[in-house]
This record gives sequence, structure tokens and C-alpha cells, in this order.
Amino acid sequence: MMLAEETTVPETALPVGPFKDHLRLGSGFSDDGLQDGLIAGFLRAALATIEGRTGKAILSRDFALRLADWAGRDRQPLGIAPVGLVTGVWLVGPSGDEVAVDPALWRLEMDGSQPCLRATGWHFPTVTTGGGVRIDFTAGFGATWDAVPADLAQAVLMLAAHYYEYRTETALGAGCMPFGVTALIERYRPVRITGGRA
Repeated sequence: MMLAEETTVPETALPVGPFKDHLRLGSGFSDDGLQDGLIAGFLRAALATIEGRTGKAILSRDFALRLADWAGRDRQPLGIAPVGLVTGVWLVGPSGDEVAVDPALWRLEMDGSQPCLRATGWHFPTVTTGGGVRIDFTAGFGATWDAVPADLAQAVLMLAAHYYEYRTETALGAGCMPFGVTALIERYRPVRITGGRA
């Protein structure tokens, strides 16, 4: 299984202004935008870290899930949440040729923790030996910062500020993830009730 981002979060969607306010950086100076590139980098790093810890896409973008075969006969987890739209499903042949799977044969099962694709019949179409499956979808809370839940938004700002303050730190200890960030994201972390088994 390989989950890949097909699009990235655009610069305009990053909360550069709110982050500057969070850092209490001065404004009204001629060099106001001087650190914007640096700030955007810390915001992207914080977003990636929190998304990795929670399994949630914070800001909406397109993803492609590539599989050697279905995870189950009638259910395929998508690997990240929340998923708002599945744009297509393809069977991939051994030579790389792709055939679209009829949308009448599958449906999106929305779930805040583990959205999945469900077969509308008894099972998904059979995957050819040496072939695979590609599922394209859009995931994220929204395209703009105001669509992000307040606690996750605060966690991103806090973690980005931590990265900003400790940008030269290479040792463990003071540079580790702050407790406040961990506490804010805890309710979004995946719950494992199978002892690590899928």
C-alpha cells in the first residue's frame, strides 16, 4: 500500500498571519514579510507532524492510494481522514494500463477515524495477478484555515512556534514535542483495539 499526496497545501492556505500573531512578531515595519518563507516552512513541518500523529489531513488536498490488491473483499480503508470525495477507482493491469471501476460498484463510507471504500455488491472486482488498484480521493477538514477544528489549529500553531523557537536545537529534551500539543491532538489519534493487527 502506498498513499501519496497528489497536490500540496497552497501557500495562501497556510496561516502565516495567525502564526505571526501567535509569535507576537512586530508588524508595520518595512521588512514585515522577510520571515514569511521561514514561517511557512515551520507551519508545513508542524502540519506534517500532526497529520502523521493523528492520521488526519488538516487542510484539503488530493491523494492517491495504490494497492497490490484489496485489503478485504468488500472493504478498503483509505488510510487518512476525513475523506470528502472519492474521485475515481481504477484497476491497474500488469503492464500499467488502467481501467476505471464503475462508480455503481463502490461507495464511500465516511468515518471520522477510518473512512473506507465499500463494495455495493458482494465484493470488489478481481485484481489481475501482477496488477493493482488506484483510488483517487480528496481528504482534509477544508481548504481554508477557518475550516480546521480549533484544537488542531492551536496544536499546529503551538508546534510550529516550538520549531521556530528551537530551530537550532539538535539534542533531545527541550526540542521534543510539547505536552500541550500532545494533549490537544490526543483525541484525534487512532484508537487501536486489535493489539496492532489490522
